[in-house]
Amino acid sequence: MEGPLSDDSRANGHGEAPAANRPGLKRSRSSYEKPPPAAPSQRAESIDDVHSGNESKMSDSMELKGLRFPADPLDYPRRRATIAWIKLDAGDKLILERLARIEGLLQLSHSNSPGDRHIGPISPATSNTASDDTHVLKRVSTTSAPGNVPPLNGLGTWQANISTMPKAHTTPALHLLQWPIIRELVSLQCDPQVLLQLEMARPPLELGRYSLDFSAAHAYARAFFERVNVCLPDSCIVLLVLALGQAAHSGLSISRLPVDQVPPGMAYFSAAWNLLPSLLTRNDVLSTQCHILASAYLLYLVRPLEAWNLLHNTSMKVQLLLSSSSSVPSQLRELGVRLYWNTLMIESDLLAEMDLPHSGVVSLEENMRLPRSFPYDSTMASLEELPGSDELWYFLAEIALRRLLNRVSHLIYNTERNKVTISSLDPVCAELDFQLTQWYEGLPAPVKFPRERLPAQNQVQTVLRLRYFACRTIIYRPYLLAVLADENCASELGVQDACRKCLEACIRQLEYITAHHDGHLPYLWQGALSIVSQSLLLMGATLSSSLAALLPPAHQMNVIIAEVVAEVERMAHLAPSIRLCAEIMREAEERRQALLQIQAQTQPQGRA
Repeated sequence: MEGPLSDDSRANGHGEAPAANRPGLKRSRSSYEKPPPAAPSQRAESIDDVHSGNESKMSDSMELKGLRFPADPLDYPRRRATIAWIKLDAGDKLILERLARIEGLLQLSHSNSPGDRHIGPISPATSNTASDDTHVLKRVSTTSAPGNVPPLNGLGTWQANISTMPKAHTTPALHLLQWPIIRELVSLQCDPQVLLQLEMARPPLELGRYSLDFSAAHAYARAFFERVNVCLPDSCIVLLVLALGQAAHSGLSISRLPVDQVPPGMAYFSAAWNLLPSLLTRNDVLSTQCHILASAYLLYLVRPLEAWNLLHNTSMKVQLLLSSSSSVPSQLRELGVRLYWNTLMIESDLLAEMDLPHSGVVSLEENMRLPRSFPYDSTMASLEELPGSDELWYFLAEIALRRLLNRVSHLIYNTERNKVTISSLDPVCAELDFQLTQWYEGLPAPVKFPRERLPAQNQVQTVLRLRYFACRTIIYRPYLLAVLADENCASELGVQDACRKCLEACIRQLEYITAHHDGHLPYLWQGALSIVSQSLLLMGATLSSSLAALLPPAHQMNVIIAEVVAEVERMAHLAPSIRLCAEIMREAEERRQALLQIQAQTQPQGRA
């Protein structure tokens, strides 16, 4: 199958992206040599990166544990005192003392460097009610001209925040087709935007006329609250709840249904779809909730572009509602906060794989508080209205991990940043991995999954574990590119250890491929592209003598890769983008086996 090609791809024999869009790491060995000493202002910016990561990591961890910082989020001494009071470990106190010294260095560097007054793409970001970006910008404003400080709202906040998806990045799976060795496995010269082009050319969803059966409505509603939305919203559009509930109640991944079978929940969704036009122009909480639930069901149907269209409309409504506190009734404000975070997370997931326009919802992220429990007034409720279970831990864990994934994309894969070198990667990857570890250690028991090869207790733990290892993979993925481009890099101990961590995380995601079914309701499309990405990494690693030594035996790798290829082919009928990925995987595996046979034949001759 021939996918759409860009002019740059046709002009390049290997289907590489133009220079401005290529990943930061290059093939030449010189890219991985130690760079010259940085200027003081650049060193200060690097220190600012680590300061940003630590502050954001601490904030996310404290929020997951149900703790709050003092009322003024910009008061650093009070925040540090609060954290030190909570965590009495001597190592943590040492870190906080070093952060205090770093802050002094930052203030000194900004005051002594009048020519370097802008805030670069790496800036502090936290998950509390306000960002440390505001603090840094206020600090810089004391030494900068009035016109040089970015605005604190709209696009200015967006550009300074590294906990949101960058506009240009190399995270998507098909960017791996430009890597050394991996690009030899696939003959198709695919532009990284080919998935978006395929989804844009896709025929519209056909909605028939169905008879509605409400006999199982109670079971579907219960399944919705237990498996789809564990946050238990205050109110829902009934038909969409039934549609998602029936999809969850079936217990089967949509990839396992016969091609000609109507997906569970389609009848309810079709009926709800007829109500959407009357809600498009309304700007209230219920209309917004309706749109995000419809978007969630479209993701279940593996219609990412249609879901994004609805989500974009949702984003506009959310921004209007939250722009003024008086526009949302007090009893619906918590629901408005949850709608915001759901919108931001779904958009980030889609932007991670497709080059879509940003809706601007991130402009509110800096000042948006995290979700809390819904207020329950026993004096206003009837005897039959008992408070429902409100499982916030999973929601908070997903928010914190999504923000960390966005930081990874900003710090490592942002194409607007300078060229990445191994020496510059080491501290960044170490800090991001540390934040990931802190995220895991901060998980409460109900959602804390075992990192060892032990079964998870429920679907929530399974999904979080898969996303944990996916995050660890992309943190260390650039090291694999370095070795695939130059085998000599593997002799460096730090590079070898980073490659081992990346490959181990890949294997942990793929060794039990059916575990991904637990996340197929919200994450099937994203999960499919994720396993394609991890598989391409493993295929390339098996063809590298240095990386193959870090992998399990060859026969085990063959079994893992074969199961992944079969799994992606079973999902191919769900979306044209997944169909293309299935074709890429099938051809890549055929070529990999052929190259392995050639290597096996040439090795004895070389020894002779």
